[in-house]
Amino acid sequence: MQKKLINFKTYSSIKVGGICEVCEISSPQDYYNLLQNGTPLNIIGKANNLLVAPNAKNLIVLSKDFDYIKDCGAFLEVGALTPSGKLFSYAKKHNLAGFEFLRGLPGCIGGIIKMNAGLKKYEIKSSLLGILCLKNSSELEFIKSEELTLGYRTSNINTLIFAGIFKKDKGFNDSLPPLFTSMRENQPSEPSFGSCFKNPKNNYAGFLIESVGLKGQRFGKNKSLMFSQKHANFLVNLGDSEFFEVLELIELAKKRVFERHNLLLEEEVQIFT
Repeated sequence: MQKKLINFKTYSSIKVGGICEVCEISSPQDYYNLLQNGTPLNIIGKANNLLVAPNAKNLIVLSKDFDYIKDCGAFLEVGALTPSGKLFSYAKKHNLAGFEFLRGLPGCIGGIIKMNAGLKKYEIKSSLLGILCLKNSSELEFIKSEELTLGYRTSNINTLIFAGIFKKDKGFNDSLPPLFTSMRENQPSEPSFGSCFKNPKNNYAGFLIESVGLKGQRFGKNKSLMFSQKHANFLVNLGDSEFFEVLELIELAKKRVFERHNLLLEEEVQIFT
């Protein structure tokens, strides 16, 4: 295990944050040793759905050793740091079904599993058999997907995922990636978290944010933050924005939506303070 500095202004998808010390995990034993301290640990992955404070502590990330795809015969073992695009390309090349929605989906496999990421009815849980993680010792254990409570952008996973174990169903559907590309055409290209809030039941976060007048309005000292004109549930950074400005805009959206609609928006983005 080694420590390194990461500048979240360049590393994170929102391009906001400071330079923080991060522990790089090279083995299950590294993670086990940290857990013995009893300090809550913040897993940053590729920081695609994270807002990290400039003085955030106890940050950890897997080393590049966990960027791999291993064919185990009856199943695939995919390291948690593996980029989604890498698994998409592998599935296409080897004619494997269930990974088509990964086209254009940012992030690494560990984060995608933890958030049960996807698009509409297509989610990672459909192909997931389980994960490799630490449970009772420093040895990796297999946890079945049925035990992970994978729901809409959520799970009960509260530990570091080292790898995902996936089905090997044949039949990559070439008609799906173009469909997913078209479905993402309304998503902005500027730095963002992706979706800022989860959609409430029978409603849409983007509609609610637009209904309270926040869509397209610029905030922050440099007027560089806004809920996108293209899709109001995407909080975008147009320039040199700061952590606390983003936090204030998130809280403003929650406040206005609750006051008008009596609905409490729940963040999809994770915030490490």
